[in-house]
Amino acid sequence: MKLGELAARLGCTLEGDAQIEVHGVAGIEEARAGEVTFLSNPRYARDLAATSASAALVENKVAIDRKPGLAPLSALRSANPYLDFARTVEIFHSAQTYLPGIHSTAVVAKSAKIGEGTHIGPHCFVDEGVEIGRNCVLHSLVTIYRGTKIGDDFLAHSQTVVREGCAIGNRVILQNGVVIGGDGFGFAKRADGRWYKIVQQAPVVIEDDVEIQANSCIDRATVGETRIRRGAKIDDLVLVGHACEVGEDSILCGQVGLAGSTVVGNRCILAGQVGSAGHLEIGDGAVITAQSGMHLDVPPGAIRSGSPVMENKLYLKVIAALKRIPEMQKTLRHIAGEMERIKTGGK
Repeated sequence: MKLGELAARLGCTLEGDAQIEVHGVAGIEEARAGEVTFLSNPRYARDLAATSASAALVENKVAIDRKPGLAPLSALRSANPYLDFARTVEIFHSAQTYLPGIHSTAVVAKSAKIGEGTHIGPHCFVDEGVEIGRNCVLHSLVTIYRGTKIGDDFLAHSQTVVREGCAIGNRVILQNGVVIGGDGFGFAKRADGRWYKIVQQAPVVIEDDVEIQANSCIDRATVGETRIRRGAKIDDLVLVGHACEVGEDSILCGQVGLAGSTVVGNRCILAGQVGSAGHLEIGDGAVITAQSGMHLDVPPGAIRSGSPVMENKLYLKVIAALKRIPEMQKTLRHIAGEMERIKTGGK
């Protein structure tokens, strides 16, 4: 592909030779001639001087100063280089295709409705009353329980499970080992101290354009529903408890755990290993930094950190103070010694 054609497809302003041939993408350090790289973090700006890439996606204000003797580096000026790099990867990536049809080893109930163009791979199980839309792909060993309804362009990687009565929208991606609609963790304590299981009858609803990555679990509820709203992205090893709600375009990073009835607003970011007590509400646009433990509601737009969670600015002060504790302890011991000396008359 000519660099000028790529610039036109991305809507970027090109500074350089439009006739250069490009055939792929790579990081700044690994890129070779004929490849496109990107710069979104200013700390790596110096690496542009030495990269072997033919072109780089950069913001308008970024200057490109090359080392002597190296070939010129063309610039694709972009308001969002990282986003346009993702689009470039897609342009050069050849997506795998799957022939429509049902593999001979798959078990598909007679009452199931399978949409046109859908591929069901080896050893899949599709139960009674299931509806699967058009152009879906179920890789091997995917299990769909009875009464589930799935929209178009669904992609389920191997060993995913969608439990009974759940609803999944269009263009949803489930990575390997995802469980949708497993029983919520609900037990009532008997008088004798034993636990009585509470039936988890309510479904999980996954709206359009959601992606859930490997080995994450979205639990069903006792009443109502558990809902993941449009465009949300959920990382590996995440637990969304019973009756939770995750808002539109929110991101839950690896090992996040939401206890039951937690409500996450729209466009929130929960970084790795964030934990939430149950029945909390996180407002739209909030950011919770890594390893934070939430015990209180979080207002919209807030940044919270720490365990127990607190305002991010206060948390940074606390962390700075923690580093000084040994020095402060030494000072306090000295002061205490001086006070004791004064009390005893200098003896």
